[in-house]
Amino acid sequence: MNIYLMLKWTHIMSSVLLVGTGFGSAFYLYFIHRTRNPAAIAEVIRLVVRADFWFTTPAIFIQPLTGYAMLSLSGYPITQNWVLWTFFLYALAGACWLPVVWLQIQMSKIAAVSVQDNTQLPAHYWQYARYWEWLGYPAFMAMLVIYGLMVFKPT
Repeated sequence: MNIYLMLKWTHIMSSVLLVGTGFGSAFYLYFIHRTRNPAAIAEVIRLVVRADFWFTTPAIFIQPLTGYAMLSLSGYPITQNWVLWTFFLYALAGACWLPVVWLQIQMSKIAAVSVQDNTQLPAHYWQYARYWEWLGYPAFMAMLVIYGLMVFKPT
């Protein structure tokens, strides 16, 4: 078995989970928010939090480990510009993701209380939702640029 190809496969699969889970979560939250239905929103945000812990969190750790291992095996210097840009953009995405996790957890709690009390979602829920969305744009764009850097490896 070729260790490099196994690392590459793991790296690709974890990137699919990382970006796919984020994109899927954004898609479902964006559209469920348009309904203004607290029960539906509570269920979706609960599942978004779960997906982040089940899929995104492990992928966040697998990505740099497999990436570094592949760089070491392939002989690419870690100081190449495209590699340094991927580190910077990954850190940027991570800096956006950490507050997003906190926001998701808070939004899930707020939505659960609204369902329990049979009330509409309060204004601060919608403020958190806006922050959540705004943080998603730079994180998602950073990941798309990282994909391009990994594929094209510009000098």
